[in-house]
Amino acid sequence: MNSIDSRELAAWLDQTLQPGRFRDYSPNGLQVEGKASISHIIAGVTASEALLRAAIERGADTVLVHHGWFWKNEDPRVRGPRRTRLALALAHDLNLFAFHLPLDAHPQLGNNAQLARVLGLAPDTDANGLPRTCGPDNLVWVGSAPGVADFGELAAQVGERLGRQPQAIGDPDRPIRRVAWCTGAAQGMLADAVDAGVDAYITGEISEPTVHLARETGVAFLAAGHHATERYGVQALGQAIADRFGVRVDFVDIDNPV
Repeated sequence: MNSIDSRELAAWLDQTLQPGRFRDYSPNGLQVEGKASISHIIAGVTASEALLRAAIERGADTVLVHHGWFWKNEDPRVRGPRRTRLALALAHDLNLFAFHLPLDAHPQLGNNAQLARVLGLAPDTDANGLPRTCGPDNLVWVGSAPGVADFGELAAQVGERLGRQPQAIGDPDRPIRRVAWCTGAAQGMLADAVDAGVDAYITGEISEPTVHLARETGVAFLAAGHHATERYGVQALGQAIADRFGVRVDFVDIDNPV
């Protein structure tokens, strides 16, 4: 089995995802240092206790996630679930790599790019082939949904491909020509999608003000699930690591209905 030095992997991830470009809510990169030599990585959406235990059971030395630890404004005390998670990582010498906004935004490996692939969306691109974006840190992607005539069809396609029924706000018969999307909890960026002139906006979550804004602007809104929309970027990143370094990478999906 091939292996790689943890510092080499950390440097490649930083070069690939460029976390310094983002004003993020948690540290990106190596959050917990474990074994110096990495040969087996477990990839997942969130560094939960269940994912850590799955990594330990499989004899992995590294966990790679989108949602890591040490979020801003969290209680920093190490107790309860935080103590349990950290104790597991340290006791089993696990590396924990986490990339939040950088993994959302990457033009090929990111959550937005991979969600477009899964849903059959076609991003608009510029002269350099980069996606057309809007919103904070250019996190919202803009494009179209080829073959989709109306909002009802779009909602049905999203539900079928993600394996869960999205929450839909809008007229099912509304024609769909332009679409914007941003994975996770990006309901607060609906106004940016509206300004971009789209007919529908897809994200993971919904909140009370979102409903009113969608109704009042006429832009249809789909809340397709935070976890459901963010399962794909970390898989693509894990595959890129496996292809480049020849180490084993397994994706473990810890189900989350939200």
